[in-house]
Amino acid sequence: MNALPYPESATPISVRRWPNNRRCVGRARRDLREVLTAWGLAELTDLAELVLSELVTNAVRHARHPLGREIETRYERAGGGVRIEVHDANDQWPELQKADEEAEAGRGLMLVDAITGQRWGASKREGVGKLVWALVTADSSGQWPDLGE
Repeated sequence: MNALPYPESATPISVRRWPNNRRCVGRARRDLREVLTAWGLAELTDLAELVLSELVTNAVRHARHPLGREIETRYERAGGGVRIEVHDANDQWPELQKADEEAEAGRGLMLVDAITGQRWGASKREGVGKLVWALVTADSSGQWPDLGE
């Protein structure tokens, strides 16, 4: 998908659906990179891609539901940055947890929380499942959390 540049007065939105498999993570990152470049927000690419990767990976791992096999990404230009949403068919909401030092997983939402300056959350959506959102802006903290290592 090639995103079109939008005038500053417009509220650009990009929505895509992905099959629920691990290959969609990289494809969604490439899509986000193209969208941010078209919107003149390329400087946010690294942080936004990391946030998106964590949210989509969580959806792929945890959102298996017979009524909804696709994952939807939605990017909206907002306040000098981008609001990233990942929609999935699982009704279970994500929980921020402190990972054990020996844990090989469980740090993704800690990264999202730190990078966005705690500007993320989950909301109901129409139909089955939920959406998880995060806001990445030029003033996002970009702080790396203590991951217990």
